[in-house]
Amino acid sequence: MFPISAIKDYHSALQSAAISCTETVQHYLAVIRDNKHLNVFLEVFEDESLARAAALDLARKNGEPLAPLHGVVVGIKDVLCYQGHRVSAASHMLEDYVAIYNATAIQKLLDAGAIIIGRQNCDEFAMGSSNENSAFGPVRNFIDPTRVPGGSSGGSAVAVQAGMCMVSLGSDTGGSVRQPADFCGIIGLKPTYGRISRYGLIAYASSFDQIGIFARNINDVALVLEVIAGTDEFDSTVSDLPVPSYSHELMGGARTGKLAYIRQALEHPSLDPAIRSSLFSFFDLLRSEGYQVDAVDMEWLDEIVPAYYVLTTAEASSNLSRYDGVRYGFRAPGDLTSPGELYTLTRSRGFGKEVQRRILLGNFVLSAGYFDAYFTKAQQVRRLLSDAFQDIFLNYSGLLMPTVPSPAFRLGEKTTDPIEMYLGDIYTVLANLVGSPAISLPLFQHPSGLPFGLQVMSARFNEVSLLRLSDRFLQLAGKSAGA
Repeated sequence: MFPISAIKDYHSALQSAAISCTETVQHYLAVIRDNKHLNVFLEVFEDESLARAAALDLARKNGEPLAPLHGVVVGIKDVLCYQGHRVSAASHMLEDYVAIYNATAIQKLLDAGAIIIGRQNCDEFAMGSSNENSAFGPVRNFIDPTRVPGGSSGGSAVAVQAGMCMVSLGSDTGGSVRQPADFCGIIGLKPTYGRISRYGLIAYASSFDQIGIFARNINDVALVLEVIAGTDEFDSTVSDLPVPSYSHELMGGARTGKLAYIRQALEHPSLDPAIRSSLFSFFDLLRSEGYQVDAVDMEWLDEIVPAYYVLTTAEASSNLSRYDGVRYGFRAPGDLTSPGELYTLTRSRGFGKEVQRRILLGNFVLSAGYFDAYFTKAQQVRRLLSDAFQDIFLNYSGLLMPTVPSPAFRLGEKTTDPIEMYLGDIYTVLANLVGSPAISLPLFQHPSGLPFGLQVMSARFNEVSLLRLSDRFLQLAGKSAGA
């Protein structure tokens, strides 16, 4: 493993000439080559990343100050537009599409001095919880290649897990950053909806999608969030609230406080007993450190997953209607006799089975006679959940939850039962329904030897509190493990 474990240490090494950006990129390229069997990268920008590293080395030699992400090697999920590079959403529908502009988050990375080393495999159009739905084959978990890395941002998670880059950007519509972070034993943050611009992020469900961050330590997460967050004239849903200096705000904050957990979530029959036991033990540790940890009730827990899938599939069916074989992307070959035949063949051959399933579900819930019964009811549940969350954060600074019901499962284990796969999202979709920030922290190890995490949520746009709590929890877990 590369000896530099945090961006600030890396920058210190660069300034002391103990290492160069070029050497750093060469190291990560070698790790990527050694782990090709994990199917993490769909494309590696080898020549380009080396050239950018050399330019940064020269700039530093000439006395230019270091930008916040100077020389930081970043991987990006294959749903983020990077001008002049292919972006396929891991789908045959966009297999050869080349982005004509930079996503705002990508532009901010580049402006801050980052080196983008490649685009990472994911579930097709970010639809999946295992990374088995990619048109280009599944990603494998570095810890155990027979197991899934989680999805949909599985490639981005494994890249950080296996040391193929320093940080990765993914996207999180219902847990697609937090769940793979949990399965891979790393940190995964989904910020508040609207904290980071979605401009240049290929849409799945527009009122849920949010760009997220994978890293190995909280300081790196805070710094990357600080760089890519903020206003954007190209995204009307992005917040104009000031962006705190997250990396400096970590230093402050109380060491105690009031925390809550949802009673029904910890009592749910789907939760692995070892995960439940570890969480309760950690709650006891928090109490011994001066925190107040209370159980709160939420009667809507079993409605969360159905509401999420009704709303997201409805939005997906609308967003994916643009891929029709006429404007851009894949077009079914042959002499087609009508527009209807063109649309049908293009979408049947261009989209994978999971994407087709969600489009069909979305069209169903939006259809005449079913709209009020499904879509309207799901929106009502979303409002009730949002109100319940606001009430919780009037009294508590953080909400503690499992990230997933069980550790990483084996490849192929759940592909024949989509309902079982969907129910695995029970703990993560809540934050997307209410727009709250949430993070998965790699605190525990299952008796099977696999990692799993604690999910922490906070009030909307209170990432400062969330990151402070996360930093403290990681310290306490380390202290406990070393005792």
